[in-house]
Amino acid sequence: MARGPDTARRWATLVLLAALGTAVTTTNPGIVARITQKGLDYACQQGVLTLQKELEKITIPNFSGNFKIKYLGKGQYSFFSMVIQGFNIPNSQIRPLPDKGLDLSIRDASIKIRGKWKARKNFIKLGGNFDLSVEGISILAGLNLGYDPASGHSTVTCSSCSSGINTVRIHISGSSLGWLIQLFRKRIESLLQKSMTSKICEVVTSTVSSKLQPYFQTLPVTTKLDKVAGVDYSLVAPPRATANNLDWLLKGEFFSLAHRRPPPFAPPALAFPSDHDRMVYLGISEYFFNTAGFVYQKAGALNLTLRDDMIPKESKFRLTTKFFGILIPQVAKMFPDMQMQLFIWASLPPKLTMKPSGLDLIFVLDTQAFAILPNSSLDPLFLLEMNLNLSVVVGAKSDRLIGELRLDKLLLELKHSDIGPFSVESLQSVINYVMPTIVLPVINKKLQKGFPLPLPAYIELFNLTLQPYQDFLLFGADVHYS
Repeated sequence: MARGPDTARRWATLVLLAALGTAVTTTNPGIVARITQKGLDYACQQGVLTLQKELEKITIPNFSGNFKIKYLGKGQYSFFSMVIQGFNIPNSQIRPLPDKGLDLSIRDASIKIRGKWKARKNFIKLGGNFDLSVEGISILAGLNLGYDPASGHSTVTCSSCSSGINTVRIHISGSSLGWLIQLFRKRIESLLQKSMTSKICEVVTSTVSSKLQPYFQTLPVTTKLDKVAGVDYSLVAPPRATANNLDWLLKGEFFSLAHRRPPPFAPPALAFPSDHDRMVYLGISEYFFNTAGFVYQKAGALNLTLRDDMIPKESKFRLTTKFFGILIPQVAKMFPDMQMQLFIWASLPPKLTMKPSGLDLIFVLDTQAFAILPNSSLDPLFLLEMNLNLSVVVGAKSDRLIGELRLDKLLLELKHSDIGPFSVESLQSVINYVMPTIVLPVINKKLQKGFPLPLPAYIELFNLTLQPYQDFLLFGADVHYS
C-alpha cells in the first residue's frame, strides 16, 4: 500500500471518504454520494496510520517527588527525558452512527516509552534508564460531520472523546539500587497513566480541529469547466449516517459563469439499491446532465458551423449548390456552382432520460442553410428543424465521466424556405449521413473530455462499475489513497 504524503492528507481521507454520502431532506440532490462500510474500513486504515504518528509525538511531562524509606529517611526522585518509542494500534474500527456521525474506536493499543530517572538521598545520587509499557489502551471518539449552508463546504468536529489504559509497567535499569524506585513504582505508574489518558484525547481532538477542518475549507465546492459553465458540488444538507452507509447530498448542478440562474426543473428523488460491493458510489441524476444542456443551450454554445472543407474528401456528399441541386433543383438554378454553409444550433435544451434499459436523449436542432456568394457573403436558402432521438453511452476514465451519442432516429421539418417550397424527404438521406458521420463525432469529441467527479484529493478509483436506474446513473468504485 502506498504511503501517504502527510498527516493532513490521511486524516482528510478518513473523514472525506466518510463524508461521501448524504441524508434525505426536502431538497433533492443532483448527485448522491455514498460510502459503504467497506469504504469506511479502508478509510479507517489510512486515518489510523496518521493518528498513530500524531500519538507518537505526545510530549510526556517530567515527574518528580519525594520518597521516604524507613531508617533511611527522605529523598527526592525525578523521571525525565521521556520519549515514546512506538505506538501500536492493532485494532481499530469506524462505524456510522445513525443520525449522529462517525464512531471511531481503537482497542488493545500499546505504547513503548523510554526515559531517564534519578534519585537523591543527601549526598547519595542514583540514576539510570527506564522502559515503560503502556498496554490495553482504548480510544472512543465521535466525529460530527456537518456543513456550512452559506458556502456549501463540509465541516468536521470531534464531538466526544474518551480513552482508557489497562496497565502501565515500568522497568528500571542503570543501578544496583534501582530497587529503591520500585518502592514507589505504583505512584509513578499511576501518574503516567493519568497523564497519558488525558494526552491521548487532546491529540485526537487537536488533530481534527487543526488539520481536518482547515483542509475541508480548502476543498472547492465548484469546478470551472470552460469559458461557459461550471459545476456546483456544494452540499445541500449535512452528511448523515445510516445503519450501513454514509450519504452526502450534493447540488450536482451546472451553472453559467456569465449569468447564474436556477434551471426551470427540479431534480427527482433517487432510490439507491440496497446491495453494494464497492467502497463508494455516486448516484448521478439525469438532472445533473440536463442542467448542463440547459446552461450550454442558453449560452448559445450548442452550435456548429459546417462547411465543405470539413467534410472528408472521399465523401460523395458535398456542401455545394451543385450537389444540393440534385435534391432541390431550385438551389442550383438560383445559385449555380457555389459553396454552401450549414449553421446548426440547439433551439431547445437537450433532454436526457434515464431508465434501467439505458439513457435516451432528445435533441432538437435547427439548421440554416446558406449559399456562399462570390464576395463571401451568405445568402439564406432554407431553415430545417431536426428532431433527434439518441442513445447515450456513458463511461468513466479515472476521475471523469465520459459520454458518446449514437443516433437512433431523425425527423426533418421545413420551417422556412427562401427558395420556394420543396419536400424534405429528398434531404432525409443526406441528413441521415451528415449527423452520424460529421456532426456527432464533433460533439462526441467534446464529450470524451468528460465531466469531473466530486472526489477528495489524492483519491484514485478502480474496479469501476456503471449501471443505469430510473432517473439516475449509479457509478461505483473501489478507492486507493495515493
